[in-house]
Amino acid sequence: MHAYGWHGHAVKRRAVVLAGCTALALSLTGTAAAQTDSRDLTRQTLGAKDGWGSYGTGTTGGSAADAQHVYTVTTWAQFKAALAAGGSAPKIIKVKGTVDAVSEGCDAFAVPGYDFDAYLKKYAPETWGRDKDLSGEPADSPEGLRRASSDNQDKAIKAGVPANTTIIGVGKNAGFKGASLQIAGVDNVIIRNLTFESPLDCFPQWDPTDTDTGAWNSEYDTAVVNGSTHVWMDHNTFTDGSHPDSAAPTYFGTVYQQHDGQLDIIKGSNYVTASWNVFADHDKTLMIGNSDSESTAVLDRGKLKVTLHHNKFRNVLERAPRVRFGQVDSYNNHFVAGQGYVYTYGIGKESQLVAEHNAFTLPAGTSPALILKRWIDSPLTATDNYVNGKRVDLIAVHNAEIPEETLRSGAGWTPTLRTKVDRPKAIPGIVDHRAGAGRIC
Repeated sequence: MHAYGWHGHAVKRRAVVLAGCTALALSLTGTAAAQTDSRDLTRQTLGAKDGWGSYGTGTTGGSAADAQHVYTVTTWAQFKAALAAGGSAPKIIKVKGTVDAVSEGCDAFAVPGYDFDAYLKKYAPETWGRDKDLSGEPADSPEGLRRASSDNQDKAIKAGVPANTTIIGVGKNAGFKGASLQIAGVDNVIIRNLTFESPLDCFPQWDPTDTDTGAWNSEYDTAVVNGSTHVWMDHNTFTDGSHPDSAAPTYFGTVYQQHDGQLDIIKGSNYVTASWNVFADHDKTLMIGNSDSESTAVLDRGKLKVTLHHNKFRNVLERAPRVRFGQVDSYNNHFVAGQGYVYTYGIGKESQLVAEHNAFTLPAGTSPALILKRWIDSPLTATDNYVNGKRVDLIAVHNAEIPEETLRSGAGWTPTLRTKVDRPKAIPGIVDHRAGAGRIC
């Protein structure tokens, strides 16, 4: 037995695609059950025509793993060891319970001499000013010590996911706290049935030149798909958990922001399906394409093909998603706005967003004109969407109320990789009861 929890029971080697919804019950010891159960969710693959992730070779993750490459992990060290074992050979990693990447707390990453009070004193706007950033500060300065501490956290909480991997939670209460999954430069990854508490940046950087007031900038997305292909994110829950932005303190008159994104899909990534997830209680939630620069455009043009379906976005403020370049199909999602709501869909450079058959629940006094936000002129398709139970032409209402950001209709392509499309009026009932970790189908 491997030290990080491998169980050497026999398992079926063929990939199985399930129909319907089944409670996730993974046997850790039952050899006979593993041999005979054709509904082994650890080996489930993305179904045919289920979004862009099914295009071409499809997404099978670690479904072909042999018994030597099936692991069960309960700690961060075991998880990272399992990721490293066997290279890119197909593997299945079962996560049991909550795996904490920062179990020793932020102080464990701080270098000798780092002191947050000294940092605040040195860079207070009344003494430092607002016209010079901190990039030139030496290594022994408060900013230099912050950078070194941040580097320690970076090395500790990031985990690279290899090709041909399935990571799946066991039962209803599995997940990660404070981790940042890096799906970078690989093909064929499945992430399912996990609750992610967003990583908390222990050492945000103050930038006095960011906007007129300055800003605290944080690192660490919960999951990053970076230059990767064929990725399926399914039945996961993303939340800020015990550290919501609403509870963040204020320094220098600005919120001390310790969160970045929940899911970013960037730098030439392609063929991604995100289905039946919950994204909750977050600010900058989901970004597809990370820059307008021409150097990034070279990577992203013709790529960033992403499908979002049957996800719930609850009390997220913006970027659900913000889109650049990609052909993004967003259908049958439920968006529930809360206090501080800014927008849902961000229309960015050369984006080709199709947003259809979605349901929006907005609080009283919030106009549906806010659902779309134009950053750069790019046409989109937005049809058959319902707001508070009534069909609304999102482009028309936006253009009527925000004429300075006129949007054009017609994304220029028609999605074909869809499974069943549900009536948008039924979406709140369907998605609210079936999306998220512990409700795997």
